[in-house]
Amino acid sequence: MRGLLKLRKTSLMLLGMALLYACSPKVAQPPKAVQPPDSPPAPVVTKQYDATDKFYTNKADSLLNIVKQQMPAMLYDSTGAIAVPSEWVGSVNFGIRKANYVIIHYTAQDSVQQTLRTFTLLSTEVSAHYVIGKDGKIFHMVNDYMRSNHAGAGKWGSVTDMNSCSLGIEIDNNGRDPFTDAQVNSLLLLLAQLKKAYNIPAANFIGHQDYAPKRKPDPGTLFPWKLLADKGFGYWSDMILVPAPAGFDYATALRLIGYDTSDLKAAIVAFKRHFVQQDSNPQLSELDMNVLYNVSRKY
Repeated sequence: MRGLLKLRKTSLMLLGMALLYACSPKVAQPPKAVQPPDSPPAPVVTKQYDATDKFYTNKADSLLNIVKQQMPAMLYDSTGAIAVPSEWVGSVNFGIRKANYVIIHYTAQDSVQQTLRTFTLLSTEVSAHYVIGKDGKIFHMVNDYMRSNHAGAGKWGSVTDMNSCSLGIEIDNNGRDPFTDAQVNSLLLLLAQLKKAYNIPAANFIGHQDYAPKRKPDPGTLFPWKLLADKGFGYWSDMILVPAPAGFDYATALRLIGYDTSDLKAAIVAFKRHFVQQDSNPQLSELDMNVLYNVSRKY
């Protein structure tokens, strides 16, 4: 019995260490070493965000303590008495939940510094896993296995809580200017890494406008969705469009792709911002209808 308890204690300690590694940024820093000429540059260390980094660490550790709790399901009846017996028995088959979607945003702010400040203030209650500056620099702000507050209210297919199953990427852009080449190149590299690491399907790379068409326009008509689709992140219509058949049900096609059609005009606008990128009016032209038909066949 004593050996079993010791084994259980050791297993719990190893689990705690594994979760701490995944959830907490506290990593011992190796001593400085002279880098060979061909090695990549060392990461820039700044004290500007020491306070928020410490807050992040403390919050991650508090979440770790919650994960380590071993509480049976205490079920009570209306009188306050325990209704059914309950016992904790730890399974050996479990792991950390992984993201299955990537949601792309633009920041709609004036600079990456403004966005970093927005995401490090408790009062804003918003965040993202990654922020990409105009120069292509990537700021990783929330561990991939944690939930960030980036998507908000919306619906994509049957998903209504996208924060719990997605990674949010914010690109420093005011919504009016083209995205920089450096941003796009960094984004493509990041998406390739995330797709491979979490086995995210091509169809599950979408924009904030797709998930929340009633509220959000980002990443907008200037975002290079075709280039992303060519690289395997999302879909795009074929070069030669197959005409939509007579009586084509465009509302059903939009739902098939994933759009929330409870506000059909908003869904049409979001679709056109993503897949047509010529105008943002809520009417479907013959070209728009053909594009919709071709795209819907890929889902």
